[in-house]
Amino acid sequence: MNSKVEEFLTAKEEAEVIAAICTAEKNTSGEIRVHLEPHATIDAFDRAAEVFDLLSMHETKNRNGVLIYVAVEDRTLVILGDTGINDVVPTHFWESTKDAIIEQFKKGFIKQGLVNGILMAGEQLKMHFPFEKGDTNELSNEISTH
Repeated sequence: MNSKVEEFLTAKEEAEVIAAICTAEKNTSGEIRVHLEPHATIDAFDRAAEVFDLLSMHETKNRNGVLIYVAVEDRTLVILGDTGINDVVPTHFWESTKDAIIEQFKKGFIKQGLVNGILMAGEQLKMHFPFEKGDTNELSNEISTH
């Protein structure tokens, strides 16, 4: 990880974020990924879409992947859901999730912001894509970086 990104989350905090992903995914077929990088070299939404593709998040069976993308030094956050989840979540759900994360970020609670957002996304995924026998973890739970 880049040093600025390492400063963003300690190893312990990173482990807690990964644990939140595991908790959120326990009751759903949905998949959540967190991606951190220092800068978005293009528009942050466009970069999040690129990362979504790079991480093969569009390849989940139910198109229910959710990416939380953070450009650390740019202080930019994008939440991107695949078509399966976007079609069923309430209007403004991603904005309210983003606001919940940013509220914690502004207080300096980076890990807690990510955990809150992950768990909120997990609740929606569980509601619309409940865990079914035979579901597998289709995507890594590790935080990705570039």
